[in-house]
Amino acid sequence: MTQINGFKNDFKLCPMCGSKKIENHGNRKWLCPDCGFDLYNNVASAVGVVIRDSYDNVLFEVRAKEPRKGFYAVPGGFVDFNESAEEAAVRECREEIGVEVEGVKFLCTAPNTYLYKNIEYKTCDIFFTADLSSEFDTIDDFIKSLKAEESEVQGFASFRVSSLEDIEKIPLAFESARYTLRQLVSKK
Repeated sequence: MTQINGFKNDFKLCPMCGSKKIENHGNRKWLCPDCGFDLYNNVASAVGVVIRDSYDNVLFEVRAKEPRKGFYAVPGGFVDFNESAEEAAVRECREEIGVEVEGVKFLCTAPNTYLYKNIEYKTCDIFFTADLSSEFDTIDDFIKSLKAEESEVQGFASFRVSSLEDIEKIPLAFESARYTLRQLVSKK
């Protein structure tokens, strides 16, 4: 597979006419000279939600599928068509952890690479914080009430995130989450 600027996608056939003459223009665009088809590889939007308690414990999911199965991530996923990032954050929490989160507030953005079935997707991950429901004192109490979407989530965990050293100990699925947690700690 050809790599240009560290990006691994290299399509050999035009998806419209099947021509083998498809041309790669810097892994951002493919052009078929036979039928004129253009394929653009634009950045996708994804969201993540950081839910923490007053003791600096943060909720994490254990990923149930690739990429990075078994690693930790905050609840989140791709933004759907005709959906705002805030709406996606609420929907992803509803789907993945079975909770309607409240008090969603923008935290930061970070670039990410999402390798799925040997195709690299470049994403702009948009992170939010959400309030821990007032009925729970700690993330560990909150975890007991969660219902995992089994196709996406193997289970839940909490980690204390109050320093850069805490963050480095967590086996995170994505570097964008590590960046985000560093931002969270620096804003304290």
